[in-house]
Amino acid sequence: MKLISWNVNGLRAVVSKNFTETFNLLDADFFCIQETKLQEGQINLEFPGYQSYWNYADKKGYSGTAVFTRHTPLCVTCGIGIEEHDKEGRIVTLEMEDFYLVCCYTPNSQSAEEKGLLPKRLPYRMQWEDAIREYLTCLDKKKPVIYCGDLNVAHEEIDLKNPKTNHMNAGFTDAERNKMTLLLENGFTDTFRHFHPDAKDQYSWWSYRMNARSKNIGWRIDYFIVSNRLVPRIKSASIHQEITGSDHCPVEIVL
Repeated sequence: MKLISWNVNGLRAVVSKNFTETFNLLDADFFCIQETKLQEGQINLEFPGYQSYWNYADKKGYSGTAVFTRHTPLCVTCGIGIEEHDKEGRIVTLEMEDFYLVCCYTPNSQSAEEKGLLPKRLPYRMQWEDAIREYLTCLDKKKPVIYCGDLNVAHEEIDLKNPKTNHMNAGFTDAERNKMTLLLENGFTDTFRHFHPDAKDQYSWWSYRMNARSKNIGWRIDYFIVSNRLVPRIKSASIHQEITGSDHCPVEIVL
């Protein structure tokens, strides 16, 4: 069973490029998408043999998540049941027979308003991190969890090209990294690092500026994180750096 996660940075834009070809090429059982940037009715995208489930932000052209699946879920939930966190279309959860799949687009803590200040949305990001960790751990008490998406944090220095110059920038603050550590300490595993603990230059996002992608000056901020008891079932975890169309590339696990 193959699962894919991809922040497409605007689904309508990537559909006009290579999305259909990439979707078919990857041939996933579950295809999770973040940052769809659309509202209901703005796109008609169907694939034979797949069902799709969508969560839209209240704000037009912003955020949004979706999951395409070949397997009919027992239940589908949008959001985490907390109003202040459920306005931006950031979570789709599929309950399957023997696991939960949670597709997530984590809020970016955003750049600081002035040099030397912390990212301006960091306080909200901390509230989000605590809420999503509680949500995941509650699900995990019922059945194992597969948590994937653009989590907007490079966990360790190996996960970005320039850790020293980016220290305390959005996505690499101590606070954000510590929240990821806390999640992992609560019974979860970063699947890519499980299989590739020392792999360098393995990134999933590159800035559009300064030819960052061609120089591979990137960050690994897209993840598949699973309940520890699911790890023996995971056969592989990989990053599809060869696939373009967005500033992110798809990530994958195989069970």
